[in-house]
Amino acid sequence: MSSNRPQETYWVNLSDIMTGLMVIFLFIAITYIMQQKKQEREKDMLVQDFQNTKVELYKELKREFDEDFKETKWNAVLEEDLSIRFMNEQVLFDENKDVLKPEFQSILKDFFPRYMKILLQDRFKESILEVRIEGHTNSKGGYIYNVDLSQRRTRNVLEYVLFNDSTTYAALPSTDQELVRFWLMANGLSYGRTVDASGDLTLRSGKPEDLERSKRVEFRIVTRTEEVLQELLDKITEKKR
Repeated sequence: MSSNRPQETYWVNLSDIMTGLMVIFLFIAITYIMQQKKQEREKDMLVQDFQNTKVELYKELKREFDEDFKETKWNAVLEEDLSIRFMNEQVLFDENKDVLKPEFQSILKDFFPRYMKILLQDRFKESILEVRIEGHTNSKGGYIYNVDLSQRRTRNVLEYVLFNDSTTYAALPSTDQELVRFWLMANGLSYGRTVDASGDLTLRSGKPEDLERSKRVEFRIVTRTEEVLQELLDKITEKKR
C-alpha cells in the first residue's frame, strides 16, 4: 500500500494545479467582460451626452429664430438634423446668378451673428465638428453646370457672412475666429439633393421634385458624435492588439 502513496499525491497536486488555473482563467474572463461592459457604458454615456447637446442646440436655435423663420419673414426651416434651410429663391439669387440679392444680404446680417453667438457658447462649441453652407439647385440644366453655380453661390455666402461691412466676425477673439474658420465649409451640391413639396429628399420619399423648394441655401451643423465614436472604436481596437 505504501508504494501507491507517491502516485496519489501526484494526482492530487495536478488536480490542485488545474483547479488553480481554471480559477485564474475565470478571473481573467470576468475582468475582460467587466472592462468591455465599462467601455460600453462609457460609450453609451458619451453618445447620450452628445445627443442631449444636439437636442439642446435644436431647442436653442428654435427659440432664437422661430419668429424669423416664418414664411412671411425669412421663409426658412429648422430641421431636426440641425440644418437651417433658406428656401425663398426670390430673395436669394437671380436666375443662374451667384450674386446675393440685397434681401438675402439683409437676412444674413441679422441671422449669422445670432447664429454664431449660439454655436460659440461653451456648452455647445466642443460638440460641433463642422458648419456647412450648402448650395442646392433644382434639376434644370446640366449637373456639372449646377455644381459650379451652387459652389459659387455658397462661396459668396461664406465671404459675405465673414466680411460684410457690419460683420461681427472681426470683433470675435482670435481663438473664436480660428474656430469659426475651422467650422465653416462652402459646399455646392448641384441637384444631388432635390426635395419634394413637403421638403423631404426626393431620393427617400420617391415623390416628384419641387422645382422651387429645391433651390435653397442651407446652414448645416455636423456634431462630433461620429468622430467620438470612431475614437472610442480605435481605442478598443488598440487595446485588443
